[in-house]
Amino acid sequence: MIRRHLAPALAGAALLLALGTNARAQEGGQLNIICSVQAEWCNMIQTVYGRTTGVKVNMSLKGSGEALAQLIAEKANPKTDIWFGGTGDPHLQAAELGLTLEYKSPSLPQLHAWAQQQAQQSGYKTVGIYSGPLGFGYNTELLAKKKLPVPRSWADLLKPIYKNEIQVANPASSGTAYTMIATLVQLWGEDKAFDYLKALHKNIQTYTRSGTGPIKAVARGEASVSISFVHDGPGEALQGFPVATITPSEGTGAEIGSMSIIKGARNLEAAKKFYEWALTAPAQELGAAAKQFQVPSNKSAKVDPHVPDFKKIKFIDYDYAKYGASAERKRLIGKWEKDVNSLPR
Repeated sequence: MIRRHLAPALAGAALLLALGTNARAQEGGQLNIICSVQAEWCNMIQTVYGRTTGVKVNMSLKGSGEALAQLIAEKANPKTDIWFGGTGDPHLQAAELGLTLEYKSPSLPQLHAWAQQQAQQSGYKTVGIYSGPLGFGYNTELLAKKKLPVPRSWADLLKPIYKNEIQVANPASSGTAYTMIATLVQLWGEDKAFDYLKALHKNIQTYTRSGTGPIKAVARGEASVSISFVHDGPGEALQGFPVATITPSEGTGAEIGSMSIIKGARNLEAAKKFYEWALTAPAQELGAAAKQFQVPSNKSAKVDPHVPDFKKIKFIDYDYAKYGASAERKRLIGKWEKDVNSLPR
C-alpha cells in the first residue's frame, strides 16, 4: 500500500516515466523483483513501472543479506528475475557465485565512474544504481533529555554513557552492518577493528535484521543512536521525527547500491527492460520522490538537496572487490558471530 504522502509524487512520476510513444502502452507480462531499498521506494517502483508498462510487478522486500541467502537457496530453480538495490558487496558475491547474469547495458556510459567500476568488477553481472555514506543517526530530543552529547567519532560510541543506547543491524542479514565491519577493518586493520567491535557490543541495545531498522528505531525514540547509512535520516526527519545524522571524524565507507539480473530468470526479456529503465535519470529520481536520498548513479539525474554532500565527508578508499568477495564476506561475518555476537552484554 502506497502511503498518502507519496501520492502527489507518484502521480507526477507516472506521467514523467511513461514508456514508449503511447504513455499508457501496455507491454503485459510479469516481473519478479527482490527489492532491498526502503519500502516506500520499492512500493513506488512497483506502482509506477506497473502503471506505465502494464507489467505485473511482484515485489518482495528483503535486506541484502537475506536476499543473497534466498538466491543461494533458489539457485537450481530461481523464482526471482531482478534484484534491485541493497549494498553492493552481496551483489558482487552473487556474481562470484554464478547467481546473476552477465549483461552489459548500453546505458553504462551515462553512469558515474563508480557505478561503471562496480559493473566491471563483477564481470558485468551487477551495476551501481546509487551510493551513500555510512554514519550515525541520532534522536535530538532523546539526547537532550538524557543529557548525552552527539557522537562525532567511532571512538565516541564506546563511551559508557551510550550503554544500551545504540542500535545496529546484524551483518549476517544486513549489508549495512557488513559495510560497517569492512569499513572498520580497512580503517584500522582487522585486529583493532574486532577489538573495537567487541567493545561496541557492550553498548548495543539490539542487533536488527535490516539495515534501516536502527534509524527507524531512533526516529521513534526506541534508541538514541544508530549506525546507519546517513541518507536514511532525512526521510525520517521529513516525516516530523527528531532525527539528525553525522559521519565519523576518523573516516567512513560508502555503499554502492546495486542491481542484478538473476541467472535463470523466468522473465528475462522483461528483466532486461526493467534494468534499462532503472538506469535512466527519471527512474533514479524516484528515490528522492520516495524520500530516499542516495546519490543516483546516472550522471543526468537531479541530485536532491537532502542528499549528503560527499565533499564534506572523510571517506576511506573502500576496496569493493576484496570485501565483496564471497570468501572474505563469509569469513568476516563468521568471525563477528564467533568473537563478538557470542559475548554477553
